[in-house]
Amino acid sequence: MSTPSPHGRSRIAALALVLAAASAFTLVACDDDSDGSSTSSATPTSPDTASFSGNAASALASVEASVRAEASKRAASASAAASSFEASVSAEVERADKAARTELAKVDGQGNAMSDVTMTGKPRSETGGLLAVVVTITNKTDATASYAVQVDFLDSSGKVVETRYVGAEDLKPGEKAQPVAVSRKPADPVLTPKLAKAQRY
Repeated sequence: MSTPSPHGRSRIAALALVLAAASAFTLVACDDDSDGSSTSSATPTSPDTASFSGNAASALASVEASVRAEASKRAASASAAASSFEASVSAEVERADKAARTELAKVDGQGNAMSDVTMTGKPRSETGGLLAVVVTITNKTDATASYAVQVDFLDSSGKVVETRYVGAEDLKPGEKAQPVAVSRKPADPVLTPKLAKAQRY
């Protein structure tokens, strides 16, 4: 076998160094890729807050303001409905109230016409939330007559907390009248209407 020349040996040595360096670079690159992949999957990325508008506190305040506005609107609507209903019966009620008070002041006991009167609750949806009862008065006699009626509103203990008066004038035999007794007390606590007196005169 022939011995390589000094020039040939130099070329072989240079080639070996190049191959060794290439191998080392490949190993380092593989390690870097592996480490980079692991780091990328383990570390979360923070959101870009610059893309957000407002914050949680301002959003909550906006929702709260909207709810309050809606509640206020509904309360105002209910109050207006109650006022409208009360106004529709107030003229009749005021006149009958005075006449019935005067007549019932002369009466001892419950009066002579309790059997001629019945009461029916009116839906609060029709009264703007007010407690109201329709008092049905029927002239069961054979002569024209007028009536005075007292309606008491009782709390849960049975105590009278409010009294309203209604009436009907000059009802012919068999004729009916249906005045409305309206409580001006708040919806709570719940009150119960009771027919207290009824006088025919």
